[in-house]
Amino acid sequence: MANDPLLQPFQLKHLTLKNRLMMTSHEPAYPEDGMPKALYREYHAERARAGLGLTMTAGSAAVAKDSPPVFNNILAYKDEVVPWMKELTDACHEHGTAVMIQLTHLGRRTRWDKGDWLPAVSASHRREASHRAFPKQVEEWDIERLIRDYADAAERMHAAGLDGIELQAYGHLMDQFWSPLTNTLDAPYGGDLNNRLRFTFEVLRAIRQRVGEAFIVGVRYTGDEMLEGGLTASDGMQISRRLKESGLVDFLNVVRGHIDTDPGLTDVIPIQGMPSAPHLDFAGEIRREVDFPTFHGAKIQDVATARHAIASGKVDMIGMTRAHMADPHIVRKIMEGREEEIRPCVGANYCLDRIYQGGAAYCIHNAATGRETTMPHTIPTAAQQRRVVIIGSGPAGLEAARVAGERGHQVVVLEAASDAGGQVRLTAQSERRREMLGIIDWRLERCEALGVEIRYNVWAEVEEVLAEKPDVVIVATGGYPMEDQPAVGSELVVNTWDILSGHVAPGKRVLLFDDAGDHAAMQAAEIIAATGAELEIMTPDRTFSAEIMAMNLVPYMRSLQRPNVTFTPTYRLKSVQRDGGELLATITSDYASPGQLDLNQARRIDQVVVNYGITPMADIYFELKPHSRNGGEVDYDDLIAGRPQAVNRNPDGSFLLFRIGDAVESRNTHAAIYDALRLVKDL
Repeated sequence: MANDPLLQPFQLKHLTLKNRLMMTSHEPAYPEDGMPKALYREYHAERARAGLGLTMTAGSAAVAKDSPPVFNNILAYKDEVVPWMKELTDACHEHGTAVMIQLTHLGRRTRWDKGDWLPAVSASHRREASHRAFPKQVEEWDIERLIRDYADAAERMHAAGLDGIELQAYGHLMDQFWSPLTNTLDAPYGGDLNNRLRFTFEVLRAIRQRVGEAFIVGVRYTGDEMLEGGLTASDGMQISRRLKESGLVDFLNVVRGHIDTDPGLTDVIPIQGMPSAPHLDFAGEIRREVDFPTFHGAKIQDVATARHAIASGKVDMIGMTRAHMADPHIVRKIMEGREEEIRPCVGANYCLDRIYQGGAAYCIHNAATGRETTMPHTIPTAAQQRRVVIIGSGPAGLEAARVAGERGHQVVVLEAASDAGGQVRLTAQSERRREMLGIIDWRLERCEALGVEIRYNVWAEVEEVLAEKPDVVIVATGGYPMEDQPAVGSELVVNTWDILSGHVAPGKRVLLFDDAGDHAAMQAAEIIAATGAELEIMTPDRTFSAEIMAMNLVPYMRSLQRPNVTFTPTYRLKSVQRDGGELLATITSDYASPGQLDLNQARRIDQVVVNYGITPMADIYFELKPHSRNGGEVDYDDLIAGRPQAVNRNPDGSFLLFRIGDAVESRNTHAAIYDALRLVKDL
């Protein structure tokens, strides 16, 4: 490993980065009151302890009050940020990891009804599609104060002891000045490229006056907007040279694309089913032509790709941000020759999507990420060994088995199917979501290494479970599609699982009714639409696929932009009946006024596909309850506090009984894995 390109140091001016792996600036939305407190600090410290060379904090730390955070960013315009950032920096420096922060003004990429309700500001009045605010066009006095705001924020970071900063210039205020699409100013800040760059260089000069020449300053910027009328690759190369020649910056962090729409953002930060490292060669071209320290990160999800990026000389530092959310110990495992144990990033993008919808980033299959103050990344051995029987080997069951194995317990898994995976294996039937199998495959490998016994083709019965003489039984049997809807005609419909599994072929004229808003409906829709069938996708909600979230929805919508596909929101499937060789579907709406009888409509089709969500499959749980000590009860106070479960409702019971995941209620993969981790880590 001594000659591994990833483990070689990199000299950045006076700063020696101990290896070539970094987390690029990102905001997981963990601040409290805009400050990076205990959780934020521990999140970065965990990666530092594992050997990361550089951790970049706070994608989009706000430098001004009229850059209100849209997802709980660090407030770099407040003096109180200094001691919090110092604590974080000291915690990482203790392990030899360098720390930087990204400073920005969001410009139009925010909303006026956030924070202090100040108008958004930009180099034009043009609205950004994603955040929808019409900005005020910047005035001279705005520019003067914004330059001061940037310099003040940089000075705070210097005072906090950080190793450096980077300025954000893709989709934010700085490159809103750069782009002809978002700059309608007259000279001296509008017009030709020289004028459009003026604001950036004035900011950089003001920062240097405050922090001196030694402090590291870089820019993360788009080298090509990939938009008609926007910045071209030629413009990007020219900007790169000017940044270098200015002598004001120490590194370039190159991205490609635009982030003003959900599709644009998804192309910049690709998700599963999209090509890996799509912008690496572009970043390499800039490094080769400009000959300046160059950083990059965009779907560098595996060590082999990262190693290639460095070994081939394309970049000097390579970002593996989402990969380090999946496994914070990547560097340690590389150094110890344990690459095969790295928990893979499966590109599900639950982390980034959830920031906007749920308020904090969580990894779809590492439930300890974002919970470092309460959940362990390394599972401690139990003081007392127990026999644990787990029923079901979907993500919840396998995580329970893995954690119990790490605890040193004797673990037996009973699985009714011939292979593991549950609903994840069904999900992975779609080629674009095949990476989801990494969630299952990694756990199977860990279970095998830990001596977990998995018995396939076993339908667990009470007698069989009791014969194992368990100390703990965990029911992780998942669920199955609701089968009694619609109330009239349920026997005439098929469900999305039928389509995904291939058990039922798509019809020629199909109504797909989605009452759950999750991936199953959109995956089935892709399959149906690809056959050329006439497809209507209907939901009773006012928006489509509310559970999928923005960036994950993009590939679905791209595949469904076809003349044979229509979308119908706010309407509900009421009933289905057979009418000759056709089906007659009656449609109504929750939005109908009382007495609005003429609202009912009919669709004549040959297939109705429904998605009503999941019903728990928990018969075995209820059959086992009388034999258990706790009657299946979970003490929520102990669960949340991280204490062992001690409920004893039945002194004659012989084991503790729990159920997790969809065997409890329909949720998602992350919830199932989190159920397992926080329960079993204390067994």
